Amino acid sequence: IHIDIIDGKFAPNATFIDPELFSKYTKDVLFEVHLMTDEPIQYLKPFADAGFKRFLGHIEKMSDQVEFVAQGELLGEVGLAVDGPTPLDAIKVPYSDLDCVLIMSVKAGESGQAFTPEYLEKVETLRQAQGQFLPIEIDGGINDKTIIQARNFGVTRFVANSFLFNSQNPQAQYELLEKQLG
Repeated sequence: IHIDIIDGKFAPNATFIDPELFSKYTKDVLFEVHLMTDEPIQYLKPFADAGFKRFLGHIEKMSDQVEFVAQGELLGEVGLAVDGPTPLDAIKVPYSDLDCVLIMSVKAGESGQAFTPEYLEKVETLRQAQGQFLPIEIDGGINDKTIIQARNFGVTRFVANSFLFNSQNPQAQYELLEKQLG
């Protein structure tokens, strides 16, 4: 389960930041936290203590990518997230040190934005740079059509929010996404 945390500094909106709300669920399911925050390293330990197992920090407000990755590796899986407009060369850590990379297919912040297909070029570039080994996750505007585009570019993990939860039947929408992936 992918949980977005936004502090109001990275993007204009904000979410709640209390990881304890999830602790009763994290024993049964893998939870990952997507930290759209200023200095995401400060949230690693509190979310790990609440049972989160994967940590994705945005590089745009991160002063030390190497330290974030090192601390994250001590707590579980760690990846770096890249906002839609941010170029891939802003990642300063070797891909071999990461468990995944998250590419935003929108400008990070508000849920419900339209998918930006041009951002898929980053996925293609990343695949060429490191092969098929590193999982690539995509977040933003994922629905039954865009999930196919993303998969065809080499994305292996998909974050869908509005498509699921703004529908009358989230379970049916989830099953549709699974069907699209084959």
